Amino acid sequence: MEDGYQNRTAFIKGAKDIAKEVKRQASKKVGRGVDRVNDEYSRRSYSRFEEDEDDDYPTQGSQDGGYYRDDSQAANDDEGGHSDSTEGHDEDDEIYEGEYQGIPRAESGKGSLAGGPGSVKASGQQFSPGTSEAERRKDQEELAQQYETILQECGHGKFQWTLYFVLGLALMADGVEIFVVGFVLPSAEKDMCLSEPNKSMLGLIVYLGMMVGAFLWGGLADRIGRRQSLLISLSINSVFSFFSSFVQGYSTFLFCRLLSGVGIGGSIPIVFSYYSEFLAQEKRGEHLSWLCMFWMIGGIYASAMAWGIIPHYGWSFQMGSAYQFHSWRVFVLVCTFPSVAAIAALSAMPESPRFYLENGKHDEGWMILKQVHDTNMRAKGYPERVFSVTTIKTVKQMDELVDTGKDTPVWKRYKLKIISLSQQMRSNFLACFSPEYKRTTFMLMAVWFTMSFSYYGLTVWFPDMIKYIQKQEYESRTRVFTKERVEHVTFNFTLENQVHRQGHYFNDKFLNLKMKSMVFEDSVFEECYFEDITSTNTFFRNCTFIASLFYNTDLFKYRLVNSKLLNSTFLHNKEGCMLDFSDDNNAYMVYFVSFLGTLAVLPGNIVSALLMDKIGRLRMLAGSSVISCISCFFLMFGNSESGMIALLCLFGGISIASWNALDVLTVELYPSDKRTTAFGFLNALCKLAAVLGISIFQSFVGITKAVPILFAAGALAAGSFLATKLPETRGQVLQ
Repeated sequence: MEDGYQNRTAFIKGAKDIAKEVKRQASKKVGRGVDRVNDEYSRRSYSRFEEDEDDDYPTQGSQDGGYYRDDSQAANDDEGGHSDSTEGHDEDDEIYEGEYQGIPRAESGKGSLAGGPGSVKASGQQFSPGTSEAERRKDQEELAQQYETILQECGHGKFQWTLYFVLGLALMADGVEIFVVGFVLPSAEKDMCLSEPNKSMLGLIVYLGMMVGAFLWGGLADRIGRRQSLLISLSINSVFSFFSSFVQGYSTFLFCRLLSGVGIGGSIPIVFSYYSEFLAQEKRGEHLSWLCMFWMIGGIYASAMAWGIIPHYGWSFQMGSAYQFHSWRVFVLVCTFPSVAAIAALSAMPESPRFYLENGKHDEGWMILKQVHDTNMRAKGYPERVFSVTTIKTVKQMDELVDTGKDTPVWKRYKLKIISLSQQMRSNFLACFSPEYKRTTFMLMAVWFTMSFSYYGLTVWFPDMIKYIQKQEYESRTRVFTKERVEHVTFNFTLENQVHRQGHYFNDKFLNLKMKSMVFEDSVFEECYFEDITSTNTFFRNCTFIASLFYNTDLFKYRLVNSKLLNSTFLHNKEGCMLDFSDDNNAYMVYFVSFLGTLAVLPGNIVSALLMDKIGRLRMLAGSSVISCISCFFLMFGNSESGMIALLCLFGGISIASWNALDVLTVELYPSDKRTTAFGFLNALCKLAAVLGISIFQSFVGITKAVPILFAAGALAAGSFLATKLPETRGQVLQ
């Protein structure tokens, strides 16, 4: 019986193929009139074969003309499909391309969710060129409802947790990037002989790069896909971070860090949007908050690596005086690891199915959702459960990339595609300011700006205040010597934190020593010998050198301020700027403070994750902002180093809940086709506010505490008030 069944199937398919081949051959030999006759004959033959086949292979019908996908239907998908050939076939008999992979045909009104409660009718509607925005919006809303039901069926399990750790690496790379320049700046400024303006530019260049990157990659992710955009951005970050650890000049290092920042700028807007599209409504707020923990882990990783690598100057090497590779460069190299690991892991993950469905790619979206379902069911011990979705609503784009044809030169095709892509990104960005989203966008802009201005301004102001307090304590221990006369003495030990005024040094030797924070004023050095001297913050003001010799020292002319050289000689001066080998304790303190400040956000992350879906996004955002505003006034009592560290930890632990709630709100307030564009723009605005906050707050270090505190408190109060005017998104499907 079964053999006969298979033979009949083979016979029918073979007959249809023979008929098509006859038609193709006949069309080459006869005119158009004969072709029409053959076409009619072929159609009648195919109809007869299809009627026979339908009689032998009945399917279950539904009241609305759809069908359910049960086990027998799934097993017979290939047998019930039509054969196809590359040419000479009728459109009515064309096989659905995805049928070879078991993907159900996406036809209007022929699909449903079955196998459980909440069955949803679905269709894959084809759009005419005149499709209106209103119709497209309606289809997006239908897709959002069906997509939520599909995610409920897929469940939350192994697939989402795997993606959680993969995207966590990308977010961790963003956290590392923020800390890299701040940790290497004390060493890099000496290694590259940086002036104060150059140091400031190096500190801000990463934020400028991230601002450009957030806007660029956010817009691209809505056009070419979340996964592809994230892979490209992380690759750019990895390549230029790697190069920055080897380049020697200031300008090339600055350029590499700029492009590294451009690359990592796409991490935050894409990661949150990407992950949210795999999460069902009841899991979204909690698990997006858990994802924020990887930014904290990135800060901890950077602090630990800096603590363990940069002070170990023995790890460096050099080739002559032209090329030097100090330990801080090793640290920069190690900081590329999270980004490289994220690229490797992300290569094995699929694109967001929501992105595919929003762009009319039914087959790709269906296959990924089936992968999510099957992965979770196997991990939960239910491998026999079948993915019951047959057809999913798709939304066709109203604008497509231009097809320039094969005869157009390659460079021109790419130029036209880039222009078309830029126009689409611009149109998508302007849509965020359409009447429907204008109020939401402006409100979010205000909240993002105020929070970033206060948060980044204070987090940079804290370490600078700690350094200022340390500097004051250090200067209070300065020893002052006046009118001393030293003759025939050999100095071969470290000289530190001393001021010598109106001294006279005759026939003295300064051999193989380090000078740190040494100042000689109105002094005379006669027949003195300086050999192998390494100095930091050391100056000779209004001094006179008579018949003295400088051999292999870094006492350059700029250290001799208004000084006279009489019959004195410089031989084999050290080239470049020397690292400060005696600043280990201060370096450890900087890394330790950053480590504590980053670790302090852990309680805030945990609380926000557990309560995000219980109390809502707006209450979390406004409440955390108000408490952070109140905590700012405690800064007035931070007069010691330990007190400032404690206040830094308090502020960071409270404010992190605001950031988590703001990330979730931003993801949920925009539809899928504008989500990363809007998030990228707002994140770019965040970096601009960070640059302004850092510049303004730093200018008041050592002058007054009142102005930075009032600025921060006022910005947080305004942000918390505006946050209450935003719509609550808890319990809503993802648009």
